[in-house]
Amino acid sequence: MDETIARLVSDLESQAPISLSFLNDLEVLLDYTLNTNDSIDFENLCTEISSRNLSLSSLTNAISSAMDSGPTNLSLFGSKVYLSLLISPNSPVFTLFTPMAFLSLLRVVRRAFKKLSGVSSERSGSRSQGAKKKGRKNVGQRKNSAETRVFLENEEREGGFEVKDLLCVLERLEMVLGLVHLGRFPDCLKGLIQTVCEIPVMAVDFSQNLVSFGRLCELCSRVLSEVLKAEHGNQGDSAAEVLKALTPLILLTKSQTRSFGLGFVVNRMVGMGRNSGEIKKAILNLPKHMVRKAPEKAEPRGLAVESIMEVVKALDFEDQVEFADYVVKMSQGNAQFRLLAVDLIPVLMVSMRDPLGLDSDDGFKSSWGLRCLEALIQRCSDITPGIRAKALTNLAQLVGSLSGIEKSRSVLKEVMGFENEMNMSSEGGLNDLLQTRCMDEKAAVRKAALVLVSKLTALLCGELDEELLKTVGTDCSDPLVSIRKVAITALSEVFRIHLTHTVAKEWLHSVPRLITDNESSIQEECENLFLELVLDRVSNAGSTSSSCNESLLHELNDKKNSLDMKIELLYPEGVLGLLKEICDGEVAPWVKKICTSLGKKKRLRPNIAISLQNIIKTSESLWLNHSNQIQKWTAPPGAWFLLSEVSAFLPKAVDWEFLHHHWQLLDKYKPVHELKSPLEQDVNEGIVDVESNSLAWAGDRVFLLQTISNVSVELPPEPAADLAHNFLKRLEEFNMHTTEVNAHVKALKTLCKRKALHSEEADSLVIKWVQQLLSKASQVLDMYLSKIADANKDSAFLTPQTLASEKGTREAATSSTLESRSITAVYTIGSLIVSCASADLKAIIPVLYTIITSGSSDRKSNRLHGAALPLKQTTPSLYIQAWLTMGKICLADGKLAKRYLPLFVQELEKSDCAALRNNIVVIMADFCVRYTALVDCYMLKITKCLRDTCELVRRQTFILLSRLLQRDYVKWRGVLFLRFLLCLVDDSEKIRQLADFLFGNILKAKAPLLAYNSFVEAIFVLNDCNAHTGRSNAQSLRNETRPFSIRGNDENSRSKRMHIYITLLKQMAPEHLLATFAKVCAEILAAASDGMLCLEDVTGQSVLQQRYQNSIQPRIFT
Repeated sequence: MDETIARLVSDLESQAPISLSFLNDLEVLLDYTLNTNDSIDFENLCTEISSRNLSLSSLTNAISSAMDSGPTNLSLFGSKVYLSLLISPNSPVFTLFTPMAFLSLLRVVRRAFKKLSGVSSERSGSRSQGAKKKGRKNVGQRKNSAETRVFLENEEREGGFEVKDLLCVLERLEMVLGLVHLGRFPDCLKGLIQTVCEIPVMAVDFSQNLVSFGRLCELCSRVLSEVLKAEHGNQGDSAAEVLKALTPLILLTKSQTRSFGLGFVVNRMVGMGRNSGEIKKAILNLPKHMVRKAPEKAEPRGLAVESIMEVVKALDFEDQVEFADYVVKMSQGNAQFRLLAVDLIPVLMVSMRDPLGLDSDDGFKSSWGLRCLEALIQRCSDITPGIRAKALTNLAQLVGSLSGIEKSRSVLKEVMGFENEMNMSSEGGLNDLLQTRCMDEKAAVRKAALVLVSKLTALLCGELDEELLKTVGTDCSDPLVSIRKVAITALSEVFRIHLTHTVAKEWLHSVPRLITDNESSIQEECENLFLELVLDRVSNAGSTSSSCNESLLHELNDKKNSLDMKIELLYPEGVLGLLKEICDGEVAPWVKKICTSLGKKKRLRPNIAISLQNIIKTSESLWLNHSNQIQKWTAPPGAWFLLSEVSAFLPKAVDWEFLHHHWQLLDKYKPVHELKSPLEQDVNEGIVDVESNSLAWAGDRVFLLQTISNVSVELPPEPAADLAHNFLKRLEEFNMHTTEVNAHVKALKTLCKRKALHSEEADSLVIKWVQQLLSKASQVLDMYLSKIADANKDSAFLTPQTLASEKGTREAATSSTLESRSITAVYTIGSLIVSCASADLKAIIPVLYTIITSGSSDRKSNRLHGAALPLKQTTPSLYIQAWLTMGKICLADGKLAKRYLPLFVQELEKSDCAALRNNIVVIMADFCVRYTALVDCYMLKITKCLRDTCELVRRQTFILLSRLLQRDYVKWRGVLFLRFLLCLVDDSEKIRQLADFLFGNILKAKAPLLAYNSFVEAIFVLNDCNAHTGRSNAQSLRNETRPFSIRGNDENSRSKRMHIYITLLKQMAPEHLLATFAKVCAEILAAASDGMLCLEDVTGQSVLQQRYQNSIQPRIFT
């Protein structure tokens, strides 16, 4: 060792930069000293240095210079030697330790890890690119374990040093901390903490190639634990520095680094905090510090919340409550804090014990969870949409979690205001909040509110507020698919749990209609829900009742209950009310489509048909057991309707004896006040009960006929022939109500196909009885017209006194059975044409032409002789039915359509009967599909019905034209678009809602430039100004356009025009708004400067009105 010491001293005397050999010699000496614990050689070195008039600090300075200026391997080697020097036995630590040397040591460690991390990144990048080029996976994934170890060993040698040297440096650094108290050197302490906390971040980049990464993290933890000891200064300050440095690691998304930071805080620092109040205080402030440093983006923020909660869970319960109160205060801060508080509250309430104070003597009103819950509910009305949506979503999750605990349910109801009806319906409560949020302008908020409704359904057992149910039902028609899906789920959950009349009505009016939705997944969901919630319920109720009908009926007969109560006892869970709602006029079309779709997919089970038959049989038996007259009995509403729909796909499940019995029953026993044709009814018969009973009876007959038609394929030939003969005889009498005619015709046609041996024979049979019925109908009409003509001739020769005395007799004659038969005959003709378009109509068309032209001034073609009054006045029902039947004939014959189309348009313009105008609009829409070119020239005349005096005609016209426009049978050109604008401010709320949906959703996607291209023209047209066309305001033109303008400067007119303008501006893209403003200025001002816009006229003043310009400009730029 003497030679080694001599070389070391000689090198120090030369004052030259130390070399690698110098460090090797010094390391050999120090390692020997450390291994043998013999300090003689080290003391000899120190003595020799002193004897040469050199200080020990010169040795430290030389090593420090090597660490600062040398390459990485030399610097790291120097650091290792320096630490060995400090921990050697009898080492003069206070002389050898200097802050500059220690800081140099920390810089070397950081530089070494950065270099190793950079080399690893380059290697991993080159390997991945090479694997892609060769079309194979990463090489490391396919090597065996031996090859992997070799590969890792090679990777450890980057930059001329080994990774184990770094680990050795950290181990010796820990030992140095036991000798040197860094409290006197705050910069060294701070630098050490930062360096050690950065090491896992740098090492994680090559952790996949570093077997000892766990050991590295353990060394870092031990170093940080040493730093937190009291010997190194104030423990609170040290803990604060450590936590400050660890916070970025904890908030990182890299799992290994994050695990290291969290593990050290939770597993080590929390334990140290129990023995040190200063450390505990720092730990208590850590969650608050992490809140301030939490990122704004969703995924990193979620990880930050998890990290915060890991720390909070390690705290004492009192400290957890204190942090919960801090989070409540955060919910009143800025947007970032409010959002983070919304994320933290549900996790706190789920993670911490007894959030609602169930185990506390003070009760829930003083619990910390109540304060958190109130803060979360308050954030559901936050000004920021993202916070509103997140608060609603988290509240839904919280309700779902706490609802599973029985004790929490009642408390949660009371906290959220659902304990009594007064709170539930009070203004400003949660119900009011949910209604507002379900109609929020932001889709994310609406979706979150609907999810919350679904969660509350389980908590409240489906007893939701009626207005809230209506709001959810409205969301089922939301423009966005995702919103519709969530709304369907929410409403269906209520329907599944709590079947009441209100819930069933809202569900049936909101969900089944989505069978026509453009999204196929929604159609499938609609089918599945209808099958589960409606058909399965009816099926289960019917099958259950059938198994216990006899015993239950005997029990009910002994009790003094009303018939309705007994029926309800037979069929609980509101099944009868559900059936009644199914046959509602607005629901029935969608139910038909759903049943058809389910039937085509073979998803209808025979049990549903059997159950419906059982329900009808049980109702009849119960009625007879009460000794009631069978002619007054009607089946439960909706039962026959649903059976008629499902029987088309389940013919074998319907019993023929059952159908035969009820057909004979309904055919033999008619209600006391039978529903007659319109003119056959007496005014005194319009009693509500009688009329409803008659309608139910007629409806049952229609649905029974449809059911017979559906199962006729399974009937034997002889019963089928008997039924067909029966139907034909009834049709020939022309005494049925029009609601039954179509059912008889359809059933008769189906039975003929069953009776025939082949299709040709079936067609010939159908044509045969169709021609027979047409002939008889023609005879009835001729008879009626002749009688009317004769009556008119006789009345021409009577004096006024005689005419007055016999007036009652003639009025009775015109409302006789013959008139009723004539109306039914005309309707039957139309039904026959629909079923058999090839029928011969030579004898029918002249008669119908006579009827529809009876009110015309042209008397040449009128077959009614004498001074006859028009049939449109004497027999309006016959007149209306004749137009309807003529429309069906024209749909079947293009030549007739071309000939009679002008008559339909003329009648549409001149008729004063709203029902007839409505029918003609429907006919013209069908013509537009069948004969598009013929109707196109009359489209402007049809659009006049958009301003009809009757709301029904306006709504029907709007719906039909909208469908034609969507299917491209009609184009958005000319003034058609401008005429539709008036529907936005129609007097009818329903029409306004339809128009808002058309312009806000359908047109925005189908024709996005339409509003932009037509905006300026709309300004002129709505003000009834023709300056943009260059034509004079002739009176004829004014009469044509005035119904489609909003003329005037009054407040009402201005507000209506402004509503239309704003609606159009909302459809425009941002780049079109400024261009629209330029067009408005250029074209309107140009018209004024050129003299085309008359400023003395009220219309010109409206266009240039300053108040209008001031109102519309901000909306263009906002």
